[in-house]
Amino acid sequence: MKTSYFRFYEELNDFLPAAKRKQTFSCAFRGNPSVKDIIESLGVPHVEVDLILVNRNPVDFSYKLMDEDRISVYPVFESLDISGVTHLRAKPLRILRFIADAHLGRLARYLRLCGFDTFYEKDITDERIIKISGSEKRIILTRDKILLKNNLVTHGYWVRSEDPLKQFREIRLRLDLNKSFDPFSRCLECNSLLEDISKEEVAETLLPKTKQYYDIFKKCPGCNRVYWNGSHFENMKKQLDILRLQ
Repeated sequence: MKTSYFRFYEELNDFLPAAKRKQTFSCAFRGNPSVKDIIESLGVPHVEVDLILVNRNPVDFSYKLMDEDRISVYPVFESLDISGVTHLRAKPLRILRFIADAHLGRLARYLRLCGFDTFYEKDITDERIIKISGSEKRIILTRDKILLKNNLVTHGYWVRSEDPLKQFREIRLRLDLNKSFDPFSRCLECNSLLEDISKEEVAETLLPKTKQYYDIFKKCPGCNRVYWNGSHFENMKKQLDILRLQ
């Protein structure tokens, strides 16, 4: 039996039992496992890790553990510049696109309201999430730790909170979204970018009072919904203010 010593930093501690958080602890192992295998066996998905130091030297996920190794594991630095340090994965996705799992519908709606490209389907499977994430370079948002441990996943975030507003705050702060807000630019239902459309082009679909009091309209090219600055718009503005300030 061999022994290595691990220390996980910052939010990576969220994945660990209380007795192992924010401190160095020993980990017994047999054979010649990779550092990635041990990290994930401890409960931490590889996509949440961006830097591993073994005996103060950077290594990649394939490094084979040796007896008495001391390992420091750091989280993904999406919002910080650590360009001089060896990363374990491709550079962060600076054009932020998301794909939310089937349990994060309200979060997906909040992200779309703020202008973020967010793919969501109510009954989407893990296999489809992984495929779309890879082909469209989308960050997976999920409450499922197992999903993020899949070797095909390159960018993902485990959403800690169960409350949609708190979930949005997590994403906003962790990925530094404040400067990228583009509210009311996307359809809340299908995620398409909205297009300006003249009142004349949609006049036949409008109710009499809407036609009388409103002149500026947008239309979704994906699902053909029409948006205007009515009472629903005022409600969304209030919701947006909450998302910005909370």
